[in-house]
Amino acid sequence: MNLPRFSLIAALSAVVPSFAADAPRPLNFANDIVPILTKGSCNSGGCHGKAGGQNGFKLSLLGFEPQEDYDHIVMEARGRRVFPASAEQSLLLTKGTAQLPHGGGKKLDPNSEDYADLARWIREGMPYGKDSDPKMASISVEPAKLTMPLKAAQQLKVTAHYTDGSTRDVTKRALYEANEKAMAETNETGRVQLFDLPGDVAVMVRYQGKVSTFRATVPLGAPVEKLPASRGFVDDLVFAKLKTIGMPPSDIADDGTFIRRVTLDITGRLPTAAEMKEFMASKEAGKRSALIDRLLDSPDYAEYFANKWSALLRNQRTQPMYARGSYLFYSWIRDSIADNKPYDQFVREVVSASGDLDQNPPVAWYRQVKEMKQQMEDVAQLFLGTRMQCAQCHHHPFEKWSQQDYYGFAAFFSNVSRKPSAFATEEMIFSKRGVAQTTNIRTKEAVTPTSLGGQALKLRPEQDPRHALAEWMSQKDNAFFAHTLVNRYWKHFFNRGLVEPEDDMRETNPPVNPELLSALAADFVKSGYDLKQLIRTITNSTTYQLSAIPNAHNAKDRQNFSRYYPKRLNAEVLYDSVNTLLDVQTNFAGQAPGTRAVALPDNSYNQSTYFLSVFGRPDSSSACECERTQEASLAQSLHLLNAAEIQTQLSRGNGRADTLTKDTRPDDDKIADLYHIALSRDPNAAEVKFAHSHLDKKTAGKAGDAAFQGKKEAYEDILWALLNTKEFLFNH
Repeated sequence: MNLPRFSLIAALSAVVPSFAADAPRPLNFANDIVPILTKGSCNSGGCHGKAGGQNGFKLSLLGFEPQEDYDHIVMEARGRRVFPASAEQSLLLTKGTAQLPHGGGKKLDPNSEDYADLARWIREGMPYGKDSDPKMASISVEPAKLTMPLKAAQQLKVTAHYTDGSTRDVTKRALYEANEKAMAETNETGRVQLFDLPGDVAVMVRYQGKVSTFRATVPLGAPVEKLPASRGFVDDLVFAKLKTIGMPPSDIADDGTFIRRVTLDITGRLPTAAEMKEFMASKEAGKRSALIDRLLDSPDYAEYFANKWSALLRNQRTQPMYARGSYLFYSWIRDSIADNKPYDQFVREVVSASGDLDQNPPVAWYRQVKEMKQQMEDVAQLFLGTRMQCAQCHHHPFEKWSQQDYYGFAAFFSNVSRKPSAFATEEMIFSKRGVAQTTNIRTKEAVTPTSLGGQALKLRPEQDPRHALAEWMSQKDNAFFAHTLVNRYWKHFFNRGLVEPEDDMRETNPPVNPELLSALAADFVKSGYDLKQLIRTITNSTTYQLSAIPNAHNAKDRQNFSRYYPKRLNAEVLYDSVNTLLDVQTNFAGQAPGTRAVALPDNSYNQSTYFLSVFGRPDSSSACECERTQEASLAQSLHLLNAAEIQTQLSRGNGRADTLTKDTRPDDDKIADLYHIALSRDPNAAEVKFAHSHLDKKTAGKAGDAAFQGKKEAYEDILWALLNTKEFLFNH
């Protein structure tokens, strides 16, 4: 290690008599100084840790490259950042304490231990440390798990463990973050403060690239004296959790609510009035299970879930010439779902796709996801619930994945190649012969295909590494594959994953019910990766069939599944539902009349259909469910309230309002029809009275055409009011 030019003076000024019994511990830059910079966010992505640094001063992101940081602090700027002859005058301290203007504000208290250690390190000549100094091995947090009452607080203790067996209390320099911000907050010294929400909360603790987790179970404490009947392991595990935390579940939803809920969730459409009446009239004990089976066997199921997977697999039509390819890929996805293709086979056929579109439509995925790194990141996030993006440039701050892991996983795609196909607008995908490898950009070393958490694979030059990847992913003991899929589908039906977000499964973001997640994954694997069976398991459960109406205890529950969590209809489903209610036939360019929005093959219709765009239909530009916007907006409200498109559909000839006006049946029957179509229930007495009042008001004193027009306008108003209700806009 080359010492800076002033190190001799600094060393002389820092001489400590050999007889000092309490000589301070020697400081090590990586072990003692970098954590101070990290704690103050100095090396964060928004400050000096960004790619180009900040105001001429650069640090490695989160301190993952301490040698580089040392050089930037000590060697650059002619040594002005540190001044050992008068440490307190060093820019590192005067800016950190805001004695001099500093864009980041005050980061250091002159009376703090951090300030004292920085000043001592400078006075002692800015030692980097010795190669023989102990390195960080891990951290632990105490307590690791605790049951705590509502609004309680707990001070955590964080201990760093070093390679020489020594330990150090690093509580004050660790970083803390709760995964459920509505349940708990943390301060910078590791104190966890709970709020008044029951459930489970995890606090991620970070220190020098190492992570650990504190988990708190927060009971409500209400008596759970009677539970609904369990229909399988899902209910057993959910109800066990509810008993543990003292949270009684809601009642079971009525038949009208159930048929609307499950039809929307499985097929993406409203049940017809005839379906609703038949279901309500049936006295069969197993009618709910029979309904689920009918829905899963319908073409609507395949279309709806093909819509989901088409977006996640980036099936885009970025240019008109790609229309054929995007339709072939969508059709393959839809047919795979209709045939109930085992999920492991479905994934294998996408990941290892070769050939051209006519022979093998899933090669379209490689048309959109062209780069090796992006292919790896999409596969990791979509199929393994692992976000690897951060690890490309540095050790993942919230996970165990390193740059070596990143490039080892990317190497599975290193031999993917392209050549012209019979169609000028398309390419053939193939795996070239040769050693599969990529280069770690930091170490400049070659890296061969390596499974996550595993060893490098030994592949022959003629082997396609992607086949080895697909084989590894679908192994029965793979800790990522099945867990990710069942969590993704659980969220589809419950509006909240067991792990949230659904594609961020890591040790520092634990599931709210780990036993349930493991049981679902094991059952999914045992079934042969049967997606329909997974849906049956979920939707046949009492847990899924609970009412969304809270009881006296569970109104604030957002994670324990003590009731059904209402969710907004997504853009395509809402568009189709509005058209169904208004009795309007869709006409999308290039599609057969009446094609549902959920059956559109790609993203190109977003631009031509404002409704789909404003309500958040995804552009299919990423493998993340988060691309779909579910948040309400002013533009959405205004569109439903007064858009010319909606008004035109309401008033059109032969539309719902026009048909009802011509219908000679009593108004009571026609009002009931509207509620059956929109909400799958009978109107209550107050709703019938209000509708009659409005009809009378619009037709009072009128005859002939004027009376007809008045009545038609009244039905238009009733329809307009219905489609703007939360009960219509949400699945509940």
